[in-house]
Amino acid sequence: MEINKIRNIIDGLDKKIVNLLNSRAEKILEIGKLKNKQKKSIYAPAREKEILEKISKINKGPLKNDCLKAIYREVMSAALSLEKPIVIAYMGPQATFSHQAAIKKFGSSVNYLACNTIGDVFSEVEKDNADYGVVPIENSIEGAISHTLDMLVDSDLKICSQIMLDISHNLLARCAKKDIRRIYSNPQVFGQCRLWLESNLPQAKLIEVSSTTRAAQIALTEKNSACIASLLAAKVYGLKIVASDIEDSPHNITRFLVIGKFEAQATKYDKTSIVFSIKDKVGALHDMLVPFKKYRINLTKIESRPSKRRAWDYFFFVDLIGHVADKNVKKALDELEEKCKFLKVLGSYPLSE
Repeated sequence: MEINKIRNIIDGLDKKIVNLLNSRAEKILEIGKLKNKQKKSIYAPAREKEILEKISKINKGPLKNDCLKAIYREVMSAALSLEKPIVIAYMGPQATFSHQAAIKKFGSSVNYLACNTIGDVFSEVEKDNADYGVVPIENSIEGAISHTLDMLVDSDLKICSQIMLDISHNLLARCAKKDIRRIYSNPQVFGQCRLWLESNLPQAKLIEVSSTTRAAQIALTEKNSACIASLLAAKVYGLKIVASDIEDSPHNITRFLVIGKFEAQATKYDKTSIVFSIKDKVGALHDMLVPFKKYRINLTKIESRPSKRRAWDYFFFVDLIGHVADKNVKKALDELEEKCKFLKVLGSYPLSE
Protein backbone atom coordinates (compact mmCIF):
# COMPACT_ATOMS: atom_id res chain seq x y z
CA MET A 1 0.00 0.00 0.00
CA GLU A 2 1.24 3.48 -0.84
CA ILE A 3 2.34 5.86 1.92
CA ASN A 4 -0.40 8.39 1.10
CA LYS A 5 -3.11 5.74 1.35
CA ILE A 6 -1.79 4.61 4.73
CA ARG A 7 -1.67 8.24 5.88
CA ASN A 8 -5.31 8.67 4.81
CA ILE A 9 -6.22 5.70 7.01
CA ILE A 10 -4.26 7.26 9.90
CA ASP A 11 -6.13 10.56 9.37
CA GLY A 12 -9.42 8.69 9.64
CA LEU A 13 -8.27 6.97 12.84
CA ASP A 14 -7.14 10.30 14.31
CA LYS A 15 -10.61 11.74 13.64
CA LYS A 16 -12.19 8.83 15.50
CA ILE A 17 -9.71 9.17 18.39
CA VAL A 18 -10.44 12.90 18.76
CA ASN A 19 -14.20 12.28 18.71
CA LEU A 20 -13.87 9.47 21.27
CA LEU A 21 -11.68 11.59 23.54
CA ASN A 22 -14.23 14.39 23.47
CA SER A 23 -17.06 11.93 24.14
CA ARG A 24 -15.05 10.65 27.11
CA ALA A 25 -14.51 14.23 28.27
CA GLU A 26 -18.25 14.91 28.18
CA LYS A 27 -18.85 11.96 30.50
CA ILE A 28 -16.07 13.21 32.78
CA LEU A 29 -17.87 16.56 33.04
CA GLU A 30 -21.06 14.73 34.05
CA ILE A 31 -19.16 12.90 36.78
CA GLY A 32 -17.58 16.18 37.89
CA LYS A 33 -21.01 17.76 38.41
CA LEU A 34 -22.14 14.78 40.50
CA LYS A 35 -18.92 14.92 42.57
CA ASN A 36 -19.45 18.61 43.26
CA LYS A 37 -23.02 17.98 44.44
CA GLN A 38 -21.81 15.17 46.70
CA LYS A 39 -18.76 17.22 47.81
CA LYS A 40 -16.39 14.45 46.75
CA SER A 41 -12.77 14.85 45.74
CA ILE A 42 -12.19 15.40 42.02
CA TYR A 43 -9.01 13.33 42.10
CA ALA A 44 -9.77 9.64 42.72
CA PRO A 45 -6.58 7.54 43.15
CA ALA A 46 -8.56 4.28 43.29
CA ARG A 47 -10.25 5.01 39.95
CA GLU A 48 -6.92 6.08 38.45
CA LYS A 49 -5.38 2.75 39.45
CA GLU A 50 -8.37 0.86 38.02
CA ILE A 51 -8.12 2.61 34.64
CA LEU A 52 -4.36 2.03 34.29
CA GLU A 53 -4.74 -1.65 35.19
CA LYS A 54 -7.56 -2.12 32.66
CA ILE A 55 -5.69 -0.58 29.74
CA SER A 56 -2.71 -2.80 30.52
CA LYS A 57 -4.91 -5.92 30.47
CA ILE A 58 -6.68 -5.11 27.20
CA ASN A 59 -3.54 -3.89 25.42
CA LYS A 60 -2.58 -6.23 22.56
CA GLY A 61 0.31 -4.11 21.22
CA PRO A 62 2.36 -3.06 19.42
CA LEU A 63 2.34 -0.16 21.90
CA LYS A 64 3.93 -1.11 25.22
CA ASN A 65 1.99 -0.71 28.45
CA ASP A 66 4.31 2.06 29.66
CA CYS A 67 3.58 4.04 26.49
CA LEU A 68 -0.17 3.63 26.89
CA LYS A 69 0.02 4.63 30.54
CA ALA A 70 1.91 7.78 29.62
CA ILE A 71 -0.79 8.64 27.05
CA TYR A 72 -3.56 7.98 29.54
CA ARG A 73 -1.76 10.05 32.15
CA GLU A 74 -2.27 13.07 29.91
CA VAL A 75 -5.84 12.03 29.09
CA MET A 76 -6.63 11.87 32.82
CA SER A 77 -4.74 15.11 33.44
CA ALA A 78 -6.89 16.87 30.85
CA ALA A 79 -10.00 15.33 32.45
CA LEU A 80 -9.01 16.66 35.87
CA SER A 81 -8.59 20.16 34.50
CA LEU A 82 -12.02 19.96 32.86
CA GLU A 83 -13.77 19.01 36.11
CA LYS A 84 -12.06 21.76 38.11
CA PRO A 85 -8.93 23.94 37.77
CA ILE A 86 -6.59 21.74 39.83
CA VAL A 87 -3.53 23.19 41.59
CA ILE A 88 -0.69 20.94 42.74
CA ALA A 89 1.84 22.29 45.26
CA TYR A 90 5.40 20.96 45.23
CA MET A 91 8.79 21.90 46.65
CA GLY A 92 10.26 24.11 43.97
CA PRO A 93 11.54 25.83 42.07
CA GLN A 94 10.82 24.42 38.63
CA ALA A 95 12.66 21.22 37.58
CA THR A 96 13.18 19.77 41.08
CA PHE A 97 12.62 16.04 41.53
CA SER A 98 9.44 16.93 43.43
CA HIS A 99 8.27 18.82 40.35
CA GLN A 100 9.07 15.83 38.14
CA ALA A 101 7.20 13.49 40.50
CA ALA A 102 4.17 15.80 40.46
CA ILE A 103 4.15 15.87 36.65
CA LYS A 104 4.49 12.08 36.53
CA LYS A 105 1.36 11.74 38.69
CA PHE A 106 -0.82 14.61 37.46
CA GLY A 107 0.37 15.33 33.90
CA SER A 108 0.73 18.66 32.12
CA SER A 109 -2.87 19.94 32.07
CA VAL A 110 -3.11 20.91 35.75
CA ASN A 111 -1.61 23.98 37.41
CA TYR A 112 1.53 23.76 39.55
CA LEU A 113 2.52 25.88 42.54
CA ALA A 114 6.21 25.95 43.50
CA CYS A 115 6.89 26.22 47.25
CA ASN A 116 10.10 27.01 49.10
CA THR A 117 9.91 24.20 51.67
CA ILE A 118 8.09 20.98 52.47
CA GLY A 119 6.29 22.85 55.23
CA ASP A 120 5.05 25.38 52.68
CA VAL A 121 3.60 22.57 50.55
CA PHE A 122 1.52 21.41 53.53
CA SER A 123 0.52 25.00 54.31
CA GLU A 124 -0.67 25.80 50.78
CA VAL A 125 -2.92 22.72 50.72
CA GLU A 126 -4.23 23.44 54.23
CA LYS A 127 -5.09 27.02 53.19
CA ASP A 128 -6.85 25.77 50.00
CA ASN A 129 -4.36 27.56 47.76
CA ALA A 130 -3.61 24.12 46.31
CA ASP A 131 -5.80 21.04 45.97
CA TYR A 132 -2.99 18.55 46.58
CA GLY A 133 0.66 18.59 47.51
CA VAL A 134 3.58 16.37 46.47
CA VAL A 135 6.31 15.80 49.06
CA PRO A 136 9.29 13.39 49.26
CA ILE A 137 9.06 10.79 52.02
CA GLU A 138 12.04 8.44 51.52
CA ASN A 139 14.94 7.55 49.28
CA SER A 140 16.07 3.98 48.65
CA ILE A 141 19.67 4.91 49.57
CA GLU A 142 19.48 7.69 52.17
CA GLY A 143 16.24 6.66 53.91
CA ALA A 144 13.42 8.78 55.31
CA ILE A 145 12.92 12.52 54.79
CA SER A 146 12.63 13.66 58.40
CA HIS A 147 10.94 17.00 57.69
CA THR A 148 8.06 15.27 55.90
CA LEU A 149 7.63 12.81 58.77
CA ASP A 150 7.49 15.68 61.27
CA MET A 151 4.90 17.56 59.20
CA LEU A 152 2.66 14.48 58.92
CA VAL A 153 2.38 14.25 62.70
CA ASP A 154 0.87 17.71 63.15
CA SER A 155 -1.02 18.21 59.90
CA ASP A 156 -4.65 17.18 59.34
CA LEU A 157 -3.92 16.38 55.68
CA LYS A 158 -4.18 12.79 54.48
CA ILE A 159 -1.88 10.75 52.29
CA CYS A 160 -3.99 9.77 49.28
CA SER A 161 -1.45 8.44 46.79
CA GLN A 162 2.24 7.68 46.27
CA ILE A 163 4.72 8.19 43.43
CA MET A 164 7.93 6.27 42.76
CA LEU A 165 10.52 8.24 40.81
CA ASP A 166 13.78 6.83 39.45
CA ILE A 167 16.48 9.31 40.38
CA SER A 168 19.41 10.10 38.13
CA HIS A 169 21.98 12.63 39.36
CA ASN A 170 24.15 14.63 36.99
CA LEU A 171 27.04 17.03 37.47
CA LEU A 172 26.13 20.27 35.68
CA ALA A 173 28.23 23.38 35.16
CA ARG A 174 29.25 26.14 32.75
CA CYS A 175 32.95 25.38 33.20
CA ALA A 176 35.10 22.30 32.61
CA LYS A 177 35.36 19.59 35.26
CA LYS A 178 38.97 20.51 36.10
CA ASP A 179 37.90 24.09 36.94
CA ILE A 180 35.16 23.18 39.41
CA ARG A 181 35.88 24.50 42.91
CA ARG A 182 32.41 24.40 44.49
CA ILE A 183 29.48 22.01 44.07
CA TYR A 184 25.96 22.89 45.15
CA SER A 185 23.12 20.48 45.84
CA ASN A 186 20.71 19.30 48.47
CA PRO A 187 22.01 17.21 51.44
CA GLN A 188 20.20 14.04 50.36
CA VAL A 189 21.77 14.24 46.91
CA PHE A 190 25.29 14.60 48.31
CA GLY A 191 24.65 11.45 50.35
CA GLN A 192 23.59 9.58 47.22
CA CYS A 193 26.72 10.61 45.26
CA ARG A 194 29.29 10.43 48.07
CA LEU A 195 31.61 7.81 46.56
CA TRP A 196 31.66 9.39 43.10
CA LEU A 197 32.48 12.81 44.53
CA GLU A 198 35.29 11.42 46.68
CA SER A 199 36.81 9.67 43.67
CA ASN A 200 36.37 12.38 41.05
CA LEU A 201 36.29 15.76 42.80
CA PRO A 202 37.82 15.30 46.26
CA GLN A 203 39.06 18.92 46.44
CA ALA A 204 35.74 20.57 45.58
CA LYS A 205 33.79 22.20 48.38
CA LEU A 206 30.30 20.74 48.82
CA ILE A 207 27.73 23.40 49.67
CA GLU A 208 24.20 22.41 50.76
CA VAL A 209 21.18 24.32 49.44
CA SER A 210 17.42 23.80 49.66
CA SER A 211 16.94 22.02 46.31
CA THR A 212 18.74 20.75 43.22
CA THR A 213 17.10 23.47 41.17
CA ARG A 214 18.35 26.17 43.52
CA ALA A 215 21.79 24.60 43.05
CA ALA A 216 21.40 24.87 39.27
CA GLN A 217 20.49 28.55 39.55
CA ILE A 218 23.67 29.25 41.53
CA ALA A 219 25.89 27.21 39.19
CA LEU A 220 24.52 29.22 36.27
CA THR A 221 25.79 32.53 37.66
CA GLU A 222 28.77 31.69 39.88
CA LYS A 223 32.26 31.16 38.42
CA ASN A 224 33.98 27.77 38.94
CA SER A 225 30.81 26.35 40.40
CA ALA A 226 28.79 23.25 39.56
CA CYS A 227 25.66 21.56 40.81
CA ILE A 228 24.24 18.08 41.05
CA ALA A 229 20.77 18.08 39.53
CA SER A 230 18.49 16.48 36.95
CA LEU A 231 18.74 16.49 33.17
CA LEU A 232 15.58 18.63 33.17
CA ALA A 233 17.43 21.23 35.25
CA ALA A 234 20.27 21.22 32.70
CA LYS A 235 17.75 21.90 29.92
CA VAL A 236 15.79 24.55 31.83
CA TYR A 237 18.85 26.49 33.02
CA GLY A 238 21.15 25.96 30.04
CA LEU A 239 23.92 24.12 31.89
CA LYS A 240 26.43 21.69 30.39
CA ILE A 241 26.32 18.04 31.48
CA VAL A 242 29.83 17.45 32.84
CA ALA A 243 29.07 13.91 34.06
CA SER A 244 25.86 11.91 34.02
CA ASP A 245 24.44 9.19 36.29
CA ILE A 246 26.87 9.90 39.13
CA GLU A 247 24.72 8.34 41.87
CA ASP A 248 26.55 5.60 43.78
CA SER A 249 23.74 3.07 43.36
CA PRO A 250 21.97 2.32 40.07
CA HIS A 251 18.83 1.51 42.08
CA ASN A 252 18.15 5.03 43.30
CA ILE A 253 14.44 5.63 43.81
CA THR A 254 12.66 8.33 45.77
CA ARG A 255 9.16 7.78 47.03
CA PHE A 256 6.83 10.78 47.08
CA LEU A 257 3.45 11.22 48.73
CA VAL A 258 0.39 13.03 47.47
CA ILE A 259 -1.30 14.84 50.36
CA GLY A 260 -4.79 16.34 50.42
CA LYS A 261 -7.96 16.78 52.43
CA PHE A 262 -9.77 13.71 51.12
CA GLU A 263 -9.23 10.04 51.89
CA ALA A 264 -8.65 7.61 49.03
CA GLN A 265 -11.23 4.86 48.57
CA ALA A 266 -10.22 1.26 49.12
CA THR A 267 -9.01 -0.96 46.31
CA LYS A 268 -7.93 -4.58 46.62
CA TYR A 269 -4.29 -3.52 46.93
CA ASP A 270 -3.67 -0.68 49.36
CA LYS A 271 -1.12 0.61 51.81
CA THR A 272 -1.84 2.44 55.07
CA SER A 273 0.57 4.73 56.90
CA ILE A 274 0.24 5.36 60.64
CA VAL A 275 2.21 7.03 63.43
CA PHE A 276 2.09 6.17 67.13
CA SER A 277 3.97 6.77 70.36
CA ILE A 278 4.44 4.22 73.13
CA LYS A 279 4.29 4.17 76.89
CA ASP A 280 7.67 4.07 78.64
CA LYS A 281 7.87 0.49 79.84
CA VAL A 282 9.84 -2.69 79.12
CA GLY A 283 8.67 -4.45 75.95
CA ALA A 284 6.39 -1.59 74.93
CA LEU A 285 7.29 -1.66 71.23
CA HIS A 286 6.87 -5.44 71.10
CA ASP A 287 3.39 -5.07 72.57
CA MET A 288 2.50 -2.51 69.90
CA LEU A 289 3.38 -4.94 67.11
CA VAL A 290 1.42 -7.90 68.50
CA PRO A 291 -1.97 -6.85 67.01
CA PHE A 292 -0.46 -6.79 63.51
CA LYS A 293 0.79 -10.36 63.88
CA LYS A 294 -2.51 -11.43 65.41
CA TYR A 295 -4.52 -10.19 62.42
CA ARG A 296 -1.87 -11.17 59.86
CA ILE A 297 -1.12 -7.61 58.77
CA ASN A 298 2.12 -7.27 56.80
CA LEU A 299 4.31 -4.35 57.89
CA THR A 300 6.53 -3.00 55.11
CA LYS A 301 8.30 -0.24 57.04
CA ILE A 302 8.88 1.02 60.58
CA GLU A 303 10.76 4.26 61.27
CA SER A 304 11.40 6.04 64.57
CA ARG A 305 11.71 9.80 65.08
CA PRO A 306 12.17 11.92 68.24
CA SER A 307 8.81 13.46 69.10
CA LYS A 308 10.38 16.86 69.95
CA ARG A 309 7.76 17.13 72.66
CA ARG A 310 9.70 15.46 75.45
CA ALA A 311 13.27 14.15 75.81
CA TRP A 312 13.66 10.50 74.75
CA ASP A 313 10.05 10.35 73.57
CA TYR A 314 9.70 8.82 70.09
CA PHE A 315 7.16 8.53 67.32
CA PHE A 316 7.04 5.32 65.29
CA PHE A 317 5.98 5.57 61.65
CA VAL A 318 4.63 2.35 60.17
CA ASP A 319 3.52 1.36 56.67
CA LEU A 320 1.25 -1.68 56.45
CA ILE A 321 -0.48 -3.55 53.67
CA GLY A 322 -4.24 -2.97 53.59
CA HIS A 323 -6.77 -0.14 53.82
CA VAL A 324 -7.97 1.40 57.07
CA ALA A 325 -11.50 0.29 56.07
CA ASP A 326 -10.43 -3.39 55.87
CA LYS A 327 -11.84 -5.49 58.68
CA ASN A 328 -8.55 -6.91 59.95
CA VAL A 329 -6.71 -3.59 59.66
CA LYS A 330 -9.43 -1.88 61.67
CA LYS A 331 -9.28 -4.54 64.38
CA ALA A 332 -5.48 -4.30 64.61
CA LEU A 333 -5.56 -0.50 64.85
CA ASP A 334 -8.31 -0.61 67.51
CA GLU A 335 -6.16 -2.89 69.67
CA LEU A 336 -3.06 -0.79 69.02
CA GLU A 337 -4.89 2.36 70.12
CA GLU A 338 -5.69 0.72 73.47
CA LYS A 339 -2.00 0.00 74.08
CA CYS A 340 -0.25 3.19 72.88
CA LYS A 341 -0.23 6.82 74.06
CA PHE A 342 -0.96 8.31 70.65
CA LEU A 343 -2.15 6.90 67.32
CA LYS A 344 -2.85 8.68 64.06
CA VAL A 345 -3.78 7.22 60.69
CA LEU A 346 -1.88 9.25 58.10
CA GLY A 347 -3.79 7.81 55.17
CA SER A 348 -4.64 4.77 53.08
CA TYR A 349 -3.80 4.79 49.38
CA PRO A 350 -3.45 2.44 46.38
CA LEU A 351 -0.32 0.39 45.81
CA SER A 352 -0.24 1.74 42.29
CA GLU A 353 3.52 1.44 41.65
